Amino acid sequence: SSPILWNGLVLVQCDTQADSFILALDAATGKTVWKTERTELPSWGTPTVAMTANGPVLVANASNFIRGYDPRTGRELWRLGGSSKITAPTPVFANGLFVVGSGRAPERPLFAVRPNGAVAWSHTGRGPYMPTPLVYNGIVYVLGNNGVFDAYELQTGTEIYRQRLPHLGSGFSASPVAADGRIYLANEDGEVLVVQAGREFRHVATNTMGEPLMAMPPLSNGMMYGRSTS
Repeated sequence: SSPILWNGLVLVQCDTQADSFILALDAATGKTVWKTERTELPSWGTPTVAMTANGPVLVANASNFIRGYDPRTGRELWRLGGSSKITAPTPVFANGLFVVGSGRAPERPLFAVRPNGAVAWSHTGRGPYMPTPLVYNGIVYVLGNNGVFDAYELQTGTEIYRQRLPHLGSGFSASPVAADGRIYLANEDGEVLVVQAGREFRHVATNTMGEPLMAMPPLSNGMMYGRSTS
């Protein structure tokens, strides 16, 4: 779980076998602003803060509960059960919905949650194990470690397609990214698959990097940066 910066605070989610907590530090001084204890199992997702119609909401993905917090005070606002016992994907926010998933069997849930904690829609057996879901132009894309690639309408959860990717190799750990109408999927064998965004699946190209890729390739100023194992 990576720390995040929000409004002068460093927010840290620390879920362990005992003494789990979520913490806000003053970014300038390192002093504790608030600390909220959590009864949780180890988890690996990074928390997300979004400005919503209800005000700012911090969402933390974890095994016992997905929780919403007030990031200004650390007060828990709501909680949602039904997650997998191993949670790694980061919650994402788009168009008034948090999309949260986890991919360990048997639950493997995928949730779309409103800022007040109400579930807009959900699917069982469709959550990703490692990659974080991608929301792009009103569509939720979910990449499974096993190379199954799903697309859903963001607002309704209606399945648009479900497709097994070519060039699976050792599987996928990196999260998908998108730009200019295309989605980029990096697998552990060092191949970056390019898929056309939209309601029909179309594999455009495969680019071989020559080294294993485990991390999401970031995009910046028209460039993509791939971090390999070397």
